[in-house]
Amino acid sequence: MFKAFGIVNSSERNIHVEGLQDYRAIGAFSFLGRYRVIDFPISNMTNSGIEYIQVYVKNKPRSLVEHLGTGRHYNINSKSGNLQILFSEHSGVNDIYNTDIDNYYSNLECIEAVHYPYVVIAPNYMIYTTDYSKLIDAHIESGADVTMLYHSVDNAKENHLNCHILNLNRQKGVLSIEHNHGNAKNRNIFMDTYVMSKELFISLIHKAKEISSLYTLADVINAGCRDGELDVRGISHRGYFASITDFKSYHDANMDLIDYKTATDLFHDNWPIYTRTNNSCPTHYFDTANVSNSVISNGSMIEGTVENSIIGRGCTIKKGAVVKNCVVLADCTIGANVHIENLVVDKHAKITHAKEIIAPAEEPGYIKRNDTL
Repeated sequence: MFKAFGIVNSSERNIHVEGLQDYRAIGAFSFLGRYRVIDFPISNMTNSGIEYIQVYVKNKPRSLVEHLGTGRHYNINSKSGNLQILFSEHSGVNDIYNTDIDNYYSNLECIEAVHYPYVVIAPNYMIYTTDYSKLIDAHIESGADVTMLYHSVDNAKENHLNCHILNLNRQKGVLSIEHNHGNAKNRNIFMDTYVMSKELFISLIHKAKEISSLYTLADVINAGCRDGELDVRGISHRGYFASITDFKSYHDANMDLIDYKTATDLFHDNWPIYTRTNNSCPTHYFDTANVSNSVISNGSMIEGTVENSIIGRGCTIKKGAVVKNCVVLADCTIGANVHIENLVVDKHAKITHAKEIIAPAEEPGYIKRNDTL
């Protein structure tokens, strides 16, 4: 994309995925056994022709930085493209001040150095696919100051509770941005995705810093909507959308995409999702294996029963084991005759002694990384 550069922003301070986020940023979460969550916004950008991308990192950077590497696996042009990883200077000091604006301000020199006239900002904790080139064209054609992407849902009372919503007029103009408090089922969930000029973006960073150290980009744009200083438009997203804002939403997003029809709303033949790959042998299914409605990654050994589950790379499911409605991350072992249901099992965990661990379907359980049970 010759018109814009991309920014992948870290999750807001009010978002925390219990357990998993203790070890890595949400963008580094394993997804569907093969991907990381951050693969989706970066792939959207590179597929849209955006090849200069800044990734902002606040906390627990090691896993994310390791996965991103040089960015070559995202099909970024090695001559004209660049993947730049930028860090917050105040991480861990006082999280209330660790806003996206603070992160941008700390790296303002890097933003000012980019020569593209427009910027696309996307979050690292939402799963969706979209063509940003069309979004940019619509933004330019409309003459708006800011264009924001949203997804209309009818389950906002139970889901997306840590997200923002957009209040729109009949012409899709944004009247205000507010938190989803779960008091209505039909809402326009803001996908934390913006298009604006680089010049306006920089001015909003300065303005937010002048108003309050607590201000976020959404706050300063919302103030502009209320005061009539900014023309902000909303564009509706179509297709699969998930926000990973708590533990259950992570589990449910994985479960949703086991269904082939649902998965076709996200994955398209002409829109590849790039990720870092490694060499591993195909999964070995033994005679005693019984697998149904599941996604099994490479390098695993399956002797037991797997039903409606995601199994990560290099896992071992022993003879007589039953894994049902679970997300099992890489290099885990489920021992012989062990029965687990409705769990997220973190990397390198071994469940061999406890013969039955069943969590309620409405409240999935978590097995810690490297834990032995």
